[in-house]
Amino acid sequence: MPSISSSKCILVTGATSGIGRALAIALAALPSRPQVIAAGRRQSRLDELADSDLETVQVNLDTDAKGLKAFTDSVLRKYSNLDTIILCAGVQHEFEFKEKVDLSNIASEINVNYTSTVSLIALFLPHLLKFAAEGRPCLIIPVTSGLAIAPAPQVPNYSASKAALHSFCTSLQVQLQGTNVHVLEIIPPKMFIGLITTSVLPAYGKTEKLSKFWMPLEEYTKVTLEALKNGDTYITTGSASDAFKRFDTGKLELADNFYRMGKKQF
Repeated sequence: MPSISSSKCILVTGATSGIGRALAIALAALPSRPQVIAAGRRQSRLDELADSDLETVQVNLDTDAKGLKAFTDSVLRKYSNLDTIILCAGVQHEFEFKEKVDLSNIASEINVNYTSTVSLIALFLPHLLKFAAEGRPCLIIPVTSGLAIAPAPQVPNYSASKAALHSFCTSLQVQLQGTNVHVLEIIPPKMFIGLITTSVLPAYGKTEKLSKFWMPLEEYTKVTLEALKNGDTYITTGSASDAFKRFDTGKLELADNFYRMGKKQF
């Protein structure tokens, strides 16, 4: 599996906050010095990233296929060297279905967390496959969640959207075998809170139990970056590692068997 260190040009969506922002900054500082394109909604946050020597592009991923196609085309026109996409954009809402539910939030959550992410992969894939066929390894790296494996009932739709993306990643890994386009999946701990920093934790106390659920963003970024350098197929930490080992071990091999069986039948 190729390393993120071999990437020449990296697009990071959801780069104006949380994991996306931290990863974009960390990737730009790699010794290999890749070109990093930070994409997000908030222009003021993008302006801050531009001061950190990152390329920036404003985009709202809660849009339709036409809008996503326009975004993809504009990125590839300007950054034809793109070989890696890291898809961090996501939204989360709490719902109590015994009470009134805002259906617009349901639709937005599914669109940003799943539909737009899968659509971007489909739109960028022909470009990546062309590079890969020329001998250049390419990476597709969606960010899902430990909640994709074991849901949190207070965020049922978010959990379901990430579960859909997690399942899609497994299928895509199988479909792209042998193409030199590689799918890595970042699975943050299910109670990961992106805004927590080391300055916040002392107020709560840093115990072994707490660290499985609340991980400082800088610590999480460091661990994730090392896994990306190693080219790990599944990048898990804390409670996400526990859930993955318990429920998902062997699923990739099973999916591969299903795929091969289907090919034989048809």
